[in-house]
Amino acid sequence: MNRLIGRLPKIGIRPVIDGRERGVRESLEVQCMDMAKAAAKLIEENLRFPSGEKVECVIADTTIGGVADAAACADKFHREGVEVSLTVTPCWCYGTEVMDTDPLMPKAVWGFNGTERPGAVYLAAALAGYSQKGLPAFGIYGKEVQDSGDMSIPKDVEEKLLRFAKAGIAVAQMKGKSYLSIGYSSMGIAGSMVDANFLQDYFGVRAEFVESVELLRRMDEGIYDQEEFEKALSWTKKNCIEGKDYNSVESQKSAEVKDKEWEKVIKMTLICRDLMNGNPKLKELGFGEESKGRNAIMGGFQGQRQWTDYQPNADFTESILNSSFDWNGIRQAYVFATENDCLNAVSMLFGHLLTNKAQLFSDVRTYWSPESVERVTGKKLSGIAENGIIHLINSGSTTLDATAQQSDADGNPTMKPYWEITEAEVQKCLDNTKWPAAIWEYFRGGGFSSQFKTKGSMPMTMCRINLVKGIGPVLQIAEGWSVELPADIHTVLDERTNPTWPTTWFVPKLTGKGSFKDVYSVMAKWGANHGAISHGHIGADLISLAALLRIPVNMHNVADEDIFRPSAWSAFGEELEGADYRACSNYGPIYGIKK
Repeated sequence: MNRLIGRLPKIGIRPVIDGRERGVRESLEVQCMDMAKAAAKLIEENLRFPSGEKVECVIADTTIGGVADAAACADKFHREGVEVSLTVTPCWCYGTEVMDTDPLMPKAVWGFNGTERPGAVYLAAALAGYSQKGLPAFGIYGKEVQDSGDMSIPKDVEEKLLRFAKAGIAVAQMKGKSYLSIGYSSMGIAGSMVDANFLQDYFGVRAEFVESVELLRRMDEGIYDQEEFEKALSWTKKNCIEGKDYNSVESQKSAEVKDKEWEKVIKMTLICRDLMNGNPKLKELGFGEESKGRNAIMGGFQGQRQWTDYQPNADFTESILNSSFDWNGIRQAYVFATENDCLNAVSMLFGHLLTNKAQLFSDVRTYWSPESVERVTGKKLSGIAENGIIHLINSGSTTLDATAQQSDADGNPTMKPYWEITEAEVQKCLDNTKWPAAIWEYFRGGGFSSQFKTKGSMPMTMCRINLVKGIGPVLQIAEGWSVELPADIHTVLDERTNPTWPTTWFVPKLTGKGSFKDVYSVMAKWGANHGAISHGHIGADLISLAALLRIPVNMHNVADEDIFRPSAWSAFGEELEGADYRACSNYGPIYGIKK
């Protein structure tokens, strides 16, 4: 179920055609409409929203041979809630007369590669028109020539159609939603200084600010579902096992105090969720305003230090919200950032919208060279870890899905969309997580941190949005793998930092040059203290999404042949990174005012 206000966006498919009647148009009608149906079938069979619903396509009522047909199609799309546009054709059409001119709608054109009719000629003309009008569009054209009656979609075309569709739908889902900032800046972290104009200009997302004292008010005045609280408390006692208390004896709290802290962190979880998306139960309790929520597609909690010096930390709250399950069962993960790092929340949201899976929030904590590991453990790293590893770790706020206790069809550790997760896999995630008491020196108000280590050999992609004065937002991407170290190595390395926190050992894919010449360079070039990590190698999808949002990518290890951006990017130079910067600067943010 979609928990956000507003209908889910649809993809509109525009079959454009040569408008000359008395023979030409009539001969192409079936082939042109079949192309549209084939594209719709591909998208609808392969793409879902994070909430589980299948992506729906809307095809124009007729083929589009001129301005009147284009206007009728645009009117239908407006009525049907279409927010992404895909134009398809096997033939020549009248360039700008049949194009989609909505400046806010992500758009692509698929021109059939066949010799009978000049679909490629129209594709080139259409893309030139889009570029001339300042409306960037993705161009899709198969490498191999097809026969005119062949309505199969080649693999290279499939890949581009789905990559564009995923990116376009991600853009559409963000528009009109909110970022919920509970508190504000945490410990001077720049990413938690939420920039309302950035969110509005680049994503169409409004910033909603709620002071963290609202949690205390709702707890004191009982503005939460009491029955759900009792259910959550019982579930937590059964499934969330306290780990070792690493505090000094004099700093350890009694069982009675810890029980009260458990109650409080559960209430915090209920309240933060209700602040994001509302809760009709609150209206029944007489709290109509509070029942509505903030229509938040993502959020963050300031926590440190004012809250955590006084109250239990939000590690449990963040971990549970970011997971694909809780006391109510298996459900879509939330996107909820620790330390209110809005920029990391946006990065997590990218991964969530592209994969439908829960996301990790981590400190990019330490680079361990092979020499350093051998010095402190007496052991050598091997396998994909032989060139060094990066320690991803944060104070218990990352998703429990990252235990990697879910399995794919071949039995390999993985992370799944929530509708594919089994109850047995949920239990394994819980059983492989402990909840040690928070370290007093960090969190004087108490609380509990999740403690686990991620299984190895999972493909993962780390990304991060950073704001750079004079440029704006830039995106970093690092594809790689999780690594499961031998227990004796893991324990020594983990004990040198905070062993109460969840650990993911990460190895980036190296290219031998630039930021990815070695593991050290990846760590050294990472632009912030946090990273958002998604299951799977999704770097190419992130690059396409960033182009739609006019955000340049300043660091990635995706092969050049997999990079797919609007055709206009080729007019900004051959060197891909520089062209990306110039194109993004030229077009500016979708919803912002170009200076």
